[in-house]
Amino acid sequence: MPEELLPPPKHIAIVMDGNGRWAKKRHLPAAAGHKAGAANVREILEAARNLGVKALTLFAFSTENWNRPKLEVKALMALFSDYLDGHIDELKNAGVRLRFIGARDKFQPALLKKIQFAEQETQGNHEFTLTLAVDYGGQWDVLNATKILAQKVKKGVIDPEAIDEATFEAQLSLNDIEYPDLLIRTSGEYRISNFLLWQLAYSEFYFTDELWPDFKQAALTQAVESYQRRNRRFGGREE
Repeated sequence: MPEELLPPPKHIAIVMDGNGRWAKKRHLPAAAGHKAGAANVREILEAARNLGVKALTLFAFSTENWNRPKLEVKALMALFSDYLDGHIDELKNAGVRLRFIGARDKFQPALLKKIQFAEQETQGNHEFTLTLAVDYGGQWDVLNATKILAQKVKKGVIDPEAIDEATFEAQLSLNDIEYPDLLIRTSGEYRISNFLLWQLAYSEFYFTDELWPDFKQAALTQAVESYQRRNRRFGGREE
């Protein structure tokens, strides 16, 4: 164990899992759990800022989530749209930059327009970055970066021998901010579920049994304190 505590993580990524189980425990429809989970984002965002965190990336909707029942997907998209309608001014005034990572090609035009508007309205903020991963998958991210580089090689823009880690990372999502120091997953599951496969290579992991709507400020503080007691070596070894 390190003699001194680490500083708070600059960037936290969260797999917000357990909305459906939260609703089921209360004999409510799945949509009610997703609504409660969306409401919790505001509290965790505020708590993260109070702890000195500078960036928060939330896994909101994966590429695999399109396979869920159509009514549930429809409710999720409506909830996503409502979130954009109700929080953009608040985030803008609070100095939060809102950004999105993911494929986007399956979104309805109206929702896509709201996403673009939200990014434009908050792009000048630099105090805090909130990233929502929607229609996102880590495998998609790596494959998409590979396709971009393949096209550049085909056009003669870049020599294949010149491709290194930095060149590849420049094509990935989150390429302009530091990768997550800490990954949190709620609901008692112990996997990353195709989230930020490249970017989490040296992140610290924290798993909790709490369902996402129940994961409050005290729980986030506990996760951060656990992180601060870690010894991060990034593959190296202390003398």
